[in-house]
Amino acid sequence: MVTKLDKTAENVVQLLKERKLILSTAESCTGGLISAEITSVPGSSEVFGYGFVTYANEAKMKLLGVRAETLAAVGAVSEETAEQMANGARLASGADIAVSVTGIAGPDGGTPVKPVGTVYIGFSSAGNTYAQRYLFGGRGFPEARDSREAIRYETALTALNIIINELK
Repeated sequence: MVTKLDKTAENVVQLLKERKLILSTAESCTGGLISAEITSVPGSSEVFGYGFVTYANEAKMKLLGVRAETLAAVGAVSEETAEQMANGARLASGADIAVSVTGIAGPDGGTPVKPVGTVYIGFSSAGNTYAQRYLFGGRGFPEARDSREAIRYETALTALNIIINELK
């Protein structure tokens, strides 16, 4: 069964090839799902070389250069952390662009300020680094076995679509 993620990943790889760009990923709440979707596309090795799964804050700091001060002040699930993750992945890998995700997939871990489904997706290129906040509900993914997995899928799909929008 071809999923929304499969088709979107194919589009990302095609656009990267056309523009001769290399992508890197920095993933927390998706645990490597974006990288897995990209690498499931034949020929993706031409455009993808690094995927960082930095679930722990220590990994975010050590591998991506996320500042301890940022984590202490605003936490791992924040715009600032997502920006630093994306920029750090791009710089550490030498990629042209990078995408990052950090969030709360649930079912536990949410707070009134950051409920389950809160996700920040970051993007970085040589001239542009930003992050956006999303609140995903974990719906619309019949292939997901539970809401946690559905939130991860929704996050990955949105991150892939951000790449597409940036490349167009």
